[in-house]
Amino acid sequence: MKTTTNPKTAKRAEIVREYGPFPGIDHVHGVTWDGRNIWFARGEKLAAIDPASGELVRQLDVAADAGTAFDGKHLWQIAEDRIQKVDPKTGRVLGSIPAPAQGRDSGLTWAEGTLWVGEYRARKIHQIDAETGAILKTIESDRFVTGVSWVDGELWHATMEAERSEIRRVDPENGEVLERLEMPAGITVSGLEADGKDLFFCGGATSGRVRAVRRPTARTQR
Repeated sequence: MKTTTNPKTAKRAEIVREYGPFPGIDHVHGVTWDGRNIWFARGEKLAAIDPASGELVRQLDVAADAGTAFDGKHLWQIAEDRIQKVDPKTGRVLGSIPAPAQGRDSGLTWAEGTLWVGEYRARKIHQIDAETGAILKTIESDRFVTGVSWVDGELWHATMEAERSEIRRVDPENGEVLERLEMPAGITVSGLEADGKDLFFCGGATSGRVRAVRRPTARTQR
C-alpha cells in the first residue's frame, strides 16, 4: 500500500549537532549506531565517529555504497547488489545476501531478526529475511526513500526529492505517514539511524556531514 502525505503530520526538524566534513570524505551514504560510535558508509570504506569528540576513530576497508545497519553484534552493509555481513572488529566480510532492488537499494536497518531496505527511486521499503534475502513485505512511499530506522517499535524513514528531505514515521503495515520532520531547505538526508534515545543520526549526502536531529518521543507527542 502506498503512503499518503497529510500536511498536519509535519513539524520542523531540530538539528542539534553536525559532524564533519572530514578530510577526503565528500559523500555520506548509510548511517548506523552501535551504542558507542556512529558508523557511516563513505563508498570504499566504513568509518566510525566518536559522538562526543566528533572525531573519526576507525575505518574499515569494506565496500559501502548505500545503507548500513547494526544487529547488536555485526554490521550490515549494502555493496552494489549485495548486503554484506561484516565483523566490526576486523572488517572481515562474514557472508552476504542479495539486495532486494539489485543495486538500486538505499537505506538499511535491523529489527528483530530481519532487515528493512529502502529502494530509492521506486519509493519502496522492503522487509527481508537476513539469512536468505527473501522479501517478506513491501510498503510504498510517495517520495524517494533514503535512510530507514526502527526505534521503540516505530518505523522511520528519510526522503529526498526536489532538494528537500523529511524524516517520516510510518505505519509498518500499510505505509501510512504518521509524523513528519521537515529538514531545512538545501539539507538532505541520506542514511538514517536512531540512537535508541532521543536522536536520529542523519547522513548528509554530498555535504560530507552527519547530523544529529532531535527525535520526537512519547513525552513530546502527548
